[in-house]
Formats: sequence, structure tokens, C-alpha cells
Amino acid sequence: MAGAEYDLNLLVPLRALLEEANVTRAGQRVQMGQSSMSTALARLRTVFHDELLVRVGREYELTPLARLLLPQVQHTLPLIERVLRGEKEFDPATARRGLTLMATDYGAMRLRGPLGAVLEQAPDIEIDVVALPEHPMESERDLITNDFVVTVAGIGIDGESADLIVDDYVCLIDPDNPALVDGVLSFEAFVALPQAVAQFGRLHFTPADRRLRELGVDRSEPRVTAGSFLALPSIVADTDLVAVVPRVLAEQLGPVNGVIGVDAPFGRVPVDLKLWWHASHDSDPAHVWFRDQLIAAVRAEAPAGS
Repeated sequence: MAGAEYDLNLLVPLRALLEEANVTRAGQRVQMGQSSMSTALARLRTVFHDELLVRVGREYELTPLARLLLPQVQHTLPLIERVLRGEKEFDPATARRGLTLMATDYGAMRLRGPLGAVLEQAPDIEIDVVALPEHPMESERDLITNDFVVTVAGIGIDGESADLIVDDYVCLIDPDNPALVDGVLSFEAFVALPQAVAQFGRLHFTPADRRLRELGVDRSEPRVTAGSFLALPSIVADTDLVAVVPRVLAEQLGPVNGVIGVDAPFGRVPVDLKLWWHASHDSDPAHVWFRDQLIAAVRAEAPAGS
């Protein structure tokens, strides 16, 4: 690549194009019009003497060279940006920064205390908690465009991760429901009851969903559908409905709504939430500091032996 052809301004659209593998999405991400992004792509193709993106059907795919370039750009661009901004050593007490964390409502509930503890150390760092995507993560895009994702394994996510929260599922039910016998809900009674289900996307299946499908129980057409675990305690109260929710959620929200959590009759199914991130964020000191502090705060809050 000739030195005269090199333009640092092309690095930002280059990263967006390689990560999105789509001209329109890349332009939206870096706030460039489609015409400008197409021009940038044409210049980059000239610089690298390679197409970088090739159309396959209605989509684009990265060329072999583009796949080699992607991790290099992801690693070096944040370093260049830090140099150009004149950033000094990261100081959480003075750093100004926004970070994005994707999580379910339950994940956000469990992180409330730890997040507060971390943010006390960094008063000018802001956290934007957003919902998980409608569809499972079929690519790295959600990990790249968001700083963190808090979720269970098995929804198509593939990146760096750390264990964060351990829980299991219980059945949420009104204590006066006649299906309970001596405080126990049988599998047959559970299956016969009308279901209240939290759905986070048509193709998102919780670990409990997967276990029930293995047992031949299909909850795809429940009596009540909610977009949130947190809504289920009030929905189930004073009804014959049953819901499957994480145990800690039932313990914290059940009493105030007059419902209880009983052991699930389909066996123990763990809810192992992990903190996920893309390796390209490892060169960002704010990101590294925040995730280390969040993991430590979660573990400090957990009961001994959990």
C-alpha cells in the first residue's frame, strides 16, 4: 500500500464496513450517508487492491484479506483514537464515558447493586442498559456495537466471557392454587395449568424452555405473554396461572405480589448469566476497568458458598 494513498480518516469507515459487512448499516453506524460510505469503500478497495466486500446473493461477505484486516483494525483503531485524543492513564474518578450493556430485565435487576457500587467510583461514566436483540446473536455485531452483554449461553453469542450470576428456575404460582399439594407442584399439574410466559424474541429460548421442550412440553402458545420477567408476579397473583422464573426474582418480588416460588417439577435448570464482550474492546482501558470492577462487585455481593 503506497504511503500517499494512506488516509487515517478511512480507518473509521473501514472498521464499520468490515464489522457490519453492509454498506448501509456501516453508514448508519458512523453517521455517513450511503453515497459517502460507498465512496469510502471504493477508496479502500483502491488502497488495498482488494474488493473487501463481495456480494453473495442479497448479502455481502468479507474477502479473505478483509477477514485478516478486521482483527487488526479492531485492535489498532482504539489505540490511535486514544493517542489523538491525548488520553492520559485511565482515571475512573475523572473519566467521561458512555457504555452500553445489553441485558434482560432480570439481569438488570440482579446487577442493580453491583452497578451502583461501580458507578460510585466513576461519577462521570454513564451506563445505557438496553434489551437483548429480537433475534439470537447470529454474528459478532451485537458484541461489537455494544460494550457488554449479560445473558446465558446458547443464544448464538460467541466472545470473551466471565461467569457473573448463578441462579435456577422455580414455578411462580398463587399459594391458593389448588394444583399445589402440600406446597408441591407435580409435573402433571404444571403441564395442565395455563401458562404465563416471558418472551424476549420469537427465537429466544431460555434454559428452562429448552428443558421443557426436551420433555415434550411446548409453551409457544401460553395463556398470557409478557415481555418481562418482572411483570409475571403481578400477572400470576390471584389466578390459576403458573410461570417459570429465576428463583431470586420469585424470592424478591413474590411476597409483595402475594405469590410464591416452588421447586420446578422438571428438575433443576441453572440460570448461569455471563458477562460477554468482544475481544476488540480489550484495548479500551475504560472498558477493561469497568468489567473488572463489575465482576468483582457481583462476586462481593454473592452469599458465601454460592
